[in-house]
Amino acid sequence: MNGSDRATGISLSKLTEQAPDLASLFKTAGVSIRKHGLKGTRATVYLVLDRSRSMNPYYKNGTVQHLAEQVLTLSAHFDDDGTVTVVFFSTDVDGTADLELGGHRGRIDKLHQNLGHMGRTNYHWAMDAVIDHHLASGGNSPALVVFQTDGGPTSKLAAERYLCKAARLPLFWQFIGFGDLDDNNFTFLRKLDDLAVPAQRVIDNADFFHAGRDPRTVPDDVLYNQLLQEFPDWLAAARIAQILR
Repeated sequence: MNGSDRATGISLSKLTEQAPDLASLFKTAGVSIRKHGLKGTRATVYLVLDRSRSMNPYYKNGTVQHLAEQVLTLSAHFDDDGTVTVVFFSTDVDGTADLELGGHRGRIDKLHQNLGHMGRTNYHWAMDAVIDHHLASGGNSPALVVFQTDGGPTSKLAAERYLCKAARLPLFWQFIGFGDLDDNNFTFLRKLDDLAVPAQRVIDNADFFHAGRDPRTVPDDVLYNQLLQEFPDWLAAARIAQILR
């Protein structure tokens, strides 16, 4: 499917009918998709959002909602259902919901407010939820998992174990960090990004992008290029390893 010119996602005209406020983002995402040789690629996109206590300011000021709109618009190029499955996590999985074109405005904040207590940071339960969802949906197509967090997990060993196990599945984990880079919050994510292949995982199935203290200041084209930077290499490696057929 990679490299095909056939339509796999939503057209600009249809997106403009459903979500005119996302038209500019859609065009920007399309440029990045073509730049990375992904035109015609069909893929499922997931969004995993951190609800640990330190994330509260990012929900309050609209930063998380903005990221969700960026990811939803990217997904519209890869799939024509206009929906992204969102997994909220803290100590455990706080909730799972669909984010849909046209119903996206303010939805993340509403969902967040209804999920109650914000806890600690445990990646592996969210990873498990994504794996279960993808397998239940058929599990054969590639998936790009945008995994947002503002720090390392409480259980580092569990997160590493899940990532290594998931390397045999058609899931690519694109971690994105909110916050200061120099406070050691992201040392673990850099470690995950660099886990040995094939000693620890069959292929490289993860990347890490640091979006800074104010992720809204990252230009849309930069964000999309970062989210897609290693996805084409993973697709190629997954086909060679027969994870994708």
